[in-house]
Amino acid sequence: MTTILLLHTASTLAMTGLIWFVQVVHYPLFFYAANGDFQRFADQHQRRTGWVVGPLMVVEAATASLLLLSPLAGTTAWIGWLVLVSIWLSTALVQVPLHRRLSVGFDARTARRLVTTNWWRTVAWTVRALIALQLLHITRLA
Repeated sequence: MTTILLLHTASTLAMTGLIWFVQVVHYPLFFYAANGDFQRFADQHQRRTGWVVGPLMVVEAATASLLLLSPLAGTTAWIGWLVLVSIWLSTALVQVPLHRRLSVGFDARTARRLVTTNWWRTVAWTVRALIALQLLHITRLA
């Protein structure tokens, strides 16, 4: 279970750092790319980002689910898992459709909505990082 917890913590911390970068640096740059070939920019953003976040999100989800089987899991692991489910739902139901809209051309309203709604995932992944670190701490004490 230690390996699973370490993989979980590593993937969660990586996603937390990545989402902060995307939220504060990358998404706001969409407004500057609007004047050029935005369709190509948006397409490349999705494709390249997918190669980075896809494996991390899968590892994080798998290890979060496996942690629920641990006798040390308790409420903390369940809360972390529920927060992760909310992130996946937000990604599938909000951010992915907004990215699809932007892939056909820049729209300032859609881009602003993407930045605004992504704050939920940014905060949620930050909470997940704290939970993962807490689980790591709990396990060290056990």
